[in-house]
Amino acid sequence: MSLHSTAAQLATLASEGTEGGGNHESLSPYLTGGGALFALLLLLWITTRFNRDR
Repeated sequence: MSLHSTAAQLATLASEGTEGGGNHESLSPYLTGGGALFALLLLLWITTRFNRDR
């Protein structure tokens, strides 16, 4: 398999998936982002609790 044929197959695969937009109806970007922010802030808080000597 050459680099050119691999790139052509990947381009074809990428163009087929654009009709739906890739988003599910039940997936809210604000909820996902808020959940990720909460998880990162929780990890930051836990890390600072274990690093009291600094």
